[in-house]
Amino acid sequence: MSFIDQATILCSAGSGGNGCVSFRREKCIPLGGPNGGDGGKGGSIILKVTHQTNSLASVQRLHHVRAKGGQNGLGSQKNGRAGEDTIIEVPQGTCVFDADAPDAPIIIDLCQMDQTYTIARGGEGGLGNIRFKSSTNRAPRKATKGDTGEELRIRLELRVLADVGLLGLPNAGKSSLLRKVSGATPKVANYAFTTTKPHVGVVHYHGYKSFVMADIPGLIKGAADGHGMGDRFLKHLMRCRVLLHVVDATLPIDEQIIVIEEEIRSYGHGLLEKPRCFALNKVDAVEDTEALLALFPEAKVFPISALSGQGVEALIDYLGEVCA
Repeated sequence: MSFIDQATILCSAGSGGNGCVSFRREKCIPLGGPNGGDGGKGGSIILKVTHQTNSLASVQRLHHVRAKGGQNGLGSQKNGRAGEDTIIEVPQGTCVFDADAPDAPIIIDLCQMDQTYTIARGGEGGLGNIRFKSSTNRAPRKATKGDTGEELRIRLELRVLADVGLLGLPNAGKSSLLRKVSGATPKVANYAFTTTKPHVGVVHYHGYKSFVMADIPGLIKGAADGHGMGDRFLKHLMRCRVLLHVVDATLPIDEQIIVIEEEIRSYGHGLLEKPRCFALNKVDAVEDTEALLALFPEAKVFPISALSGQGVEALIDYLGEVCA
């Protein structure tokens, strides 16, 4: 199944059933009186977090989701059956927005496993005429109609849950690092945009401690404006507690840092304010590592080789302390 991190759905809850106007009519019982039942409540549409999926691919195909309406009330004081609720299963980390109000705040952040949220409530059922019986009105011929169910067009946006987010230019070695320190198996190859979707891995250290690391597709200049692939996936870094900028030691250092900083500054959403450290990757392919480290006078930087594992343990220990 392909990785989809955004979907738009029109949710239409069921309408309530109408109340019934009915009177009891039985042989030898002249004073039967009203006995019309209430209409059933319409079904609601409920979002539920599940571990069965990590993508919105199955949700994207829904387009329009309708819940069943409630049945009308019947005679003999029989209430209509309530409409069945419709459940939409979404992955953990799904944010819900009003699709018709782009500037409106988030409706709900579904970040807890098995969390549920009613996004569209079913209409209440109408009242049968038995509800209107009184000492002054013993034969009411009045019943009410059921309420219309809520309807809302929502936009679902998946944001990966991770403690550490990897960012950098294509081929900096982010995927190689994730493969080295976790059980994740992102694709690794010597061409740009090898990574086409976010990958998440659990990093274990000191035997029993762990944190979650996420790798997103590489950024290029203009990514925040829609160039390349990274603009779609920058939102996955919003939940991360710390950003790890992977820099290729075999390429000009300053240019790589400037490009990435410009993109996360342009994207906004607080990414530039997040704690950030650097992994100077591929140091086994350069001669003067000390000269390169001098380019990071104030930043926390770790010289590593994701291929051989050189310096990786010290990096993981540091990230573990930050995420603890």
